[in-house]
Amino acid sequence: MIDPKKSLCFEDVDVGVEIPRLKKGPMTTAHLMRWSATMENWHKIHYDAPFAINHDKLPGVLVNGSFKQQYLVQLLKDWAGLSGWIWKLSYQFRAMNLVGETLTVWGNVTGKRAAPDFGLVDLDIGIVNDLNKESTPGKATVALPFRAGKPLPYPFVAPKLSP
Repeated sequence: MIDPKKSLCFEDVDVGVEIPRLKKGPMTTAHLMRWSATMENWHKIHYDAPFAINHDKLPGVLVNGSFKQQYLVQLLKDWAGLSGWIWKLSYQFRAMNLVGETLTVWGNVTGKRAAPDFGLVDLDIGIVNDLNKESTPGKATVALPFRAGKPLPYPFVAPKLSP
């Protein structure tokens, strides 16, 4: 959860550090049904076990891909706080997550670089289940202010970096 009294700055981040993890679950059909209603995604594989198993031959009711995407964004925003911005986010859906699983969303700092008015932090990110099986690996770049610098602009404008 974002602490409005604490602002994360570029200088506070070290390469190699794991950011605080986010745990979700165990996932229930109620979670997925509510998310499906919000997103207006009515595919039965997200709430109807007999349909998912018997008709689509899936192992069970699937966690929505957009739900997992939201968890990745929540992880990064909670970590960056009110002073940071998610600049880039990419991920792949490589495995299914099912009702009953607890999902752990993780991130590791892999690099840092300074832009003209703020810093950029690169991360490996992903989602693993109870068995530590990775389902949604990805990468992200988060912009953070310098401790003695100006706040990041709103709206955030992507930096023009040299190749």
